[in-house]
Amino acid sequence: MLPKKWWQFLILIALVLGLVFTALIGLAATLIYPELPSLDALTDYKPKVPLRVYSEDNYLIGEFGEERRAFIKIEDVPASLKHAILAAEDERFYKHGGVDTMGILRAAIANVTSGSFKEGASTITMQVARNFFLSSEKTASRKLSEALLAIKIEHNLTKDQILELYINQIYLGQRSYGFAAASQVYYGKPLNKLSVAEAAMLAGLPKAPSRYNPFANPKRATARQHYVLRRMKELRYIDENTYNNALKEPQKFRQTKQVRDLAADYVAEIARQMMYQRYKDDIYTSGLKVYTTIRKSNQEAANKAVLQGILDYDSRHGYRGPEKVIHPPAHGTEEEANWVDKALDEIEVSNGLIPAMVINLSPKLVTVHSQSGEDIQITGNGLSLVQKTLNEKDPSKRKLQPGAIVRIVKTTDGWQITQLPQVQSGFIALDPSTGAVRALVGGFDFNRNKFNHVTQAWRQPGSSFKPFIYSAALEKGFTPASMIEDEPITLSAAETGSGSAWEPKNFDNTYEGPMRMRTALTKSKNMVSIRILQSIGVRYGQDYITRFGFSPKDHPPYLAMALGSGSVTPWQMAGAYAVFANGGYRVRPYLISKIVDPRGKVIEETKFDEVGKNAVRVIDARNAFIMTSMMQDVARIGTAAKARQIGRYDLAGKTGTTNSQVDAWFAGFNPKQVAITWIGYDQPRSLGSNETGGRAALPIWIDYMTTALRNVPDEPYSVPPGITSVKINPHTGMRVSDDESGIYEYFYQEFMPPETEDNTFSPIPGFPTSKPAESTATDPTRADQLF
Repeated sequence: MLPKKWWQFLILIALVLGLVFTALIGLAATLIYPELPSLDALTDYKPKVPLRVYSEDNYLIGEFGEERRAFIKIEDVPASLKHAILAAEDERFYKHGGVDTMGILRAAIANVTSGSFKEGASTITMQVARNFFLSSEKTASRKLSEALLAIKIEHNLTKDQILELYINQIYLGQRSYGFAAASQVYYGKPLNKLSVAEAAMLAGLPKAPSRYNPFANPKRATARQHYVLRRMKELRYIDENTYNNALKEPQKFRQTKQVRDLAADYVAEIARQMMYQRYKDDIYTSGLKVYTTIRKSNQEAANKAVLQGILDYDSRHGYRGPEKVIHPPAHGTEEEANWVDKALDEIEVSNGLIPAMVINLSPKLVTVHSQSGEDIQITGNGLSLVQKTLNEKDPSKRKLQPGAIVRIVKTTDGWQITQLPQVQSGFIALDPSTGAVRALVGGFDFNRNKFNHVTQAWRQPGSSFKPFIYSAALEKGFTPASMIEDEPITLSAAETGSGSAWEPKNFDNTYEGPMRMRTALTKSKNMVSIRILQSIGVRYGQDYITRFGFSPKDHPPYLAMALGSGSVTPWQMAGAYAVFANGGYRVRPYLISKIVDPRGKVIEETKFDEVGKNAVRVIDARNAFIMTSMMQDVARIGTAAKARQIGRYDLAGKTGTTNSQVDAWFAGFNPKQVAITWIGYDQPRSLGSNETGGRAALPIWIDYMTTALRNVPDEPYSVPPGITSVKINPHTGMRVSDDESGIYEYFYQEFMPPETEDNTFSPIPGFPTSKPAESTATDPTRADQLF
């Protein structure tokens, strides 16, 4: 029987349509539900966690992967973050069965009103379903599949398991997936360190990560944060006082886009390459953790030392001019008023050197607008690099003008104008007892130049190679007191074996006649080194240096090998000098200590050499001791005498400078630390006429060692058995009686010099005999006279 009134007829139609719609939904559900995907991806959840590289003391150095992730268990998620997420996304999460009927009703009304599917009413469970299995398109069929899949998920997982998946899987902008990763990306701290305000900011991101990104859209992000805080208050997750304090809390986002605790990009890249060789592309999603041997305090000291050493070198060679000059937009254009900030935003900060634009200038004051948006006035020593151009009276000749882009850096004395350097440097420090690398800097800025000058740069070592030749000589019967001629030498093509004649020279072109081997190393005399190698034989020398880890092919058997004409890397030099530092044992430098899987299980651990356990002795302990003793003189009164400012007695080392000052080195150590410094240009050219190893490289080493050894006791070297201390005549190297004047020298017991009653020069066999000059030696305390 049909209804008689019109409104009854409408109710009947609505009921019929409702029944038909319900039947259609039921039919669709019956057809779709069996075809829903398996939940294995959820029940056996394996997130794509990137490779992470850490220091030995657990500081994050770098991460590699398309997605930034950090898995966190639900019980470790702070309550404030859980509440913020529920307030922002799904307040009835713990009450509904995967689909919130009330929410759907509200969304349906909005969609009917707009005529399209704009409102989703997605619960957290529905978002999990979409993120794991479905697309994000807004269609009715996809929404139905999403709802059905959400119900299936609710039947198979607990609420906490679902929330855990959501917290770890959801995309939150800046390549970060999951709240633990986002906390590091945006705030640089773990979840348990977040304030309520910070938790609310992150909880507001899932709705639209790009729209509410606090880096890109701070105003929108703040408005969204305030909405989340208001909902938290309305739901009684926070009280009025907490709400008001959160609204007032200033936003302190991470200063750098790089997610790390410790700047060691070259170290991270070495680790990535080594891991890729083992596991290929799987490293980017497997969540492996690599622990290196780097220590935070050492690496930071190395970073600072290299930066300062390069800036000091650059300052000595003058201002080259601005990176660019930017002029204001023409009047009447629609350019934004903050054109200066826009121009500076396009320039990357490089190793702490901040881009800034010159606003106005005078000989005693330069005002710049920095990338941070502040105007900074620079005076005094802060203008030392540009002082010459500021004093230029002809404006057309000045290299600085308003609009010029410069670099500024904050020092202990205030702001300073600097410039992007062209020179490069490599630095490595390691533990000589194990070979564990404690600090490594492969260049000025990894983002500008990824070439690693520690492991990849093959350069001539110059005089820093001489200790290995001297060590070989000790095994052939030479002693620190052996007298050797420091006089010019000319070698024919036949003698050199290289096809051309050779007339080597001392660095300073001065010659002092016969001198003891110790003195020759202290003063870095080239002629003495050549004569030593000539006496022991170049083939013997070439073979002997393999004990230190050098390859014969990199050091051809010519006399120039005595002057460091072969090729080495700083990495090789660190391992080689460790032999002297540890008393004669070969240890291989290594950087990775262990590899850990996402569950914390150690899957690989490095087997390293260790002195006193499995390290192999490669030179006599007496040899290592005497060589160290001679290199202590280098650091005390020789070419590295500046090292005395550290105030220690256990430092030893050797400077190195190649022809035309193309490469500058300092290699030095104490019993606990070996450190190697190199400085030069990628495309080899002169560093400058006075830029020796003692001037360009040594200050970096001093700066590092001053910090690295600050709390390490001064440790004297123990005299090994078989060494005898004998008084000698410093002018002849011959033994004298106890009541005569002289100096004490160390000898192998079997190589002690004979006693003599006169002042006759006793030479090494094969060299011409002559009386030593009486007063040709330079003052050994004057380091600036020495090479």
